[in-house]
Amino acid sequence: MHWTAPQISRSDTPPTGGERVLLEAFLDHHRQTLALKCAGLTPDQLVLRSAEPSSMSLLGLLRHMAEVERSWFRRRFGRERLEFLYCDMENNPDGDFQDVDPADAEADYATYMREVELARQAAAGHDLDETFHHEHRQQEMSLRWVFLHLIEEYARHNGHADLLRERIDGATGE
Repeated sequence: MHWTAPQISRSDTPPTGGERVLLEAFLDHHRQTLALKCAGLTPDQLVLRSAEPSSMSLLGLLRHMAEVERSWFRRRFGRERLEFLYCDMENNPDGDFQDVDPADAEADYATYMREVELARQAAAGHDLDETFHHEHRQQEMSLRWVFLHLIEEYARHNGHADLLRERIDGATGE
């Protein structure tokens, strides 16, 4: 049997709650939305660059967001010494989008899901006001900012995913 991106359920966001509850719920909602845009597609469909001339594909977006989750929650906030998953900042900074291969789709999907779970773990138990020093920006940043930035990043890329998916098989909504 050939692999296809799994069907997933997406949680509704709560209409009320504390700041942490709402930030986590909205971020998870966006994470699930990206996975939902990939659901049921084959590896060949996931790598389609269906909005030419853009180099974006749904698999590229999954790989990109795996890098983003890893970079913000684990490398920066968690101060883990981790390599990039797909990118080489000197030779191939867009490797997450450029080097997609249908043969890697199942593993890349699993990597994305694993990075989401590891990001959750990196943030768990930490106060939203806890800060870290961002080397490139040369400033202190808070975990709250990371949550808000990831929500913004997903919102933008989920819009891209909507268009890519519609071009692949006509699926809209959700």
